[in-house]
Amino acid sequence: MNLVLIIIIGGILGWLASMVMRTDAQQGIFLNIVVGIVGALLAGFLLNPLIGGGNITAGDFSISALFVSFLGALVLLAIVNLFRRGSVR
Repeated sequence: MNLVLIIIIGGILGWLASMVMRTDAQQGIFLNIVVGIVGALLAGFLLNPLIGGGNITAGDFSISALFVSFLGALVLLAIVNLFRRGSVR
């Protein structure tokens, strides 16, 4: 059940991050899920020691964990845009 929640919330966070970074037209639902989950993992390794809070991949679905995972998805999309276009946008 926890894996299903991670996929659903990862998809929503990836979709929101792609809306903010204006890459939603280029991505489908599968890529949104991947961006959300990988962004949450990135946030767990890089942002959690700096900001604190939980991580959705560890099963913590609090507001702080969702925010940190959302920031991780934004950072991931910014890195992808930097390599793809040469600018963060």
